[in-house]
Amino acid sequence: MNERERERLIEEVVSAHRPLSPDGVRRAAPAWHDLDEAGRQEAFAATWTMRQLEAALDPQGMTSTARAVLAAITRSSG
Repeated sequence: MNERERERLIEEVVSAHRPLSPDGVRRAAPAWHDLDEAGRQEAFAATWTMRQLEAALDPQGMTSTARAVLAAITRSSG
């Protein structure tokens, strides 16, 4: 894997998007499984940084992950 492919995989993992299984369960980003241990560590660190930035910019201090979880809870309880 070249550096460009590696960076693309890390960017995919850092994204808040997670695919759904046919039964509606959120899955890990497929790119996670294509990264080696060092790539997963880098993706984790980048994700942590991105979520901190999201929370700092949000008026309620929420990340995209927190909003997605809250929306899922709201949908399932309504």
